[in-house]
Amino acid sequence: MSRRARIRRWVVGIVAIAVSIVVFLIPFLFVLLQAAKTPQEASSMDFSLPRHIVFIDNLVAVLQTNDGIVITAFVNSILLTVFSVLVMVIFGAMVGYVLQRKKTRWNPVINFFVLAGLIVPPAVVPTIWVLQGLGIFKTLFSGVLVEATFGLSFSILLFRAFVATIPRELDEAARIDGAGPLRLFFQVVLPLLRPVIVTVVVVQSVAVFNDFQNPLYFLPGNDLATVQLTLYNFQSQSLSNYNLLFMDILLITIPPLVLYIFFNRQIVSGLTSGAIKG
Repeated sequence: MSRRARIRRWVVGIVAIAVSIVVFLIPFLFVLLQAAKTPQEASSMDFSLPRHIVFIDNLVAVLQTNDGIVITAFVNSILLTVFSVLVMVIFGAMVGYVLQRKKTRWNPVINFFVLAGLIVPPAVVPTIWVLQGLGIFKTLFSGVLVEATFGLSFSILLFRAFVATIPRELDEAARIDGAGPLRLFFQVVLPLLRPVIVTVVVVQSVAVFNDFQNPLYFLPGNDLATVQLTLYNFQSQSLSNYNLLFMDILLITIPPLVLYIFFNRQIVSGLTSGAIKG
């Protein structure tokens, strides 16, 4: 590598680090500072160190607000995220495998509906009407169905692209050994999908955990509140507790941040592995 190329690579790295600091670290630091301030200091919205650090007091106040609704919301969000992502992984992998391996006249139709799931916006009122007709409206089960449905198209596209990198000879060898369709998929194909499974789990977990619109429409009430809806407890037209609001934002930010820190390489691997052939 020439000296000019090394200098260019060094400059690009410095610029990337600087952009990352401005885009990610500075907003996170601002939230952290506001969460440690008193209500009077936080109301000024200044980027400054707190005169009196009341981080623990604010944390306790947030957890005790409205009979511990934040704790209930975390439990609801975790359950909603886990079961929604589980459905996306299982059905997304199955559909992606079938679309890639079996070429039939129905493939263009199925591909059209998969792409439509990414393009067509959700219909709130008809969806509520269907859920009410099934008798599952205002239940966590309906929230799982809604979240899984809206995220299934993206998952199918990722799995289908990754399955294209798996040699067909593995399928043929498994069939020769007497493996049926289910055994072939779960014991041969599914273990090979680990990189894209990690990608789908992390990306969709963050999307479901941070979702605000769907829980607002389909999971009304404090008993089914999710973490994003708890922000309403600290801001209103007459009063805004910005210190508690930013503390709640900080608590909501930590789980997705931890996922991305520990699984960022797997995410990149899963997104790029299907780009070779598809």
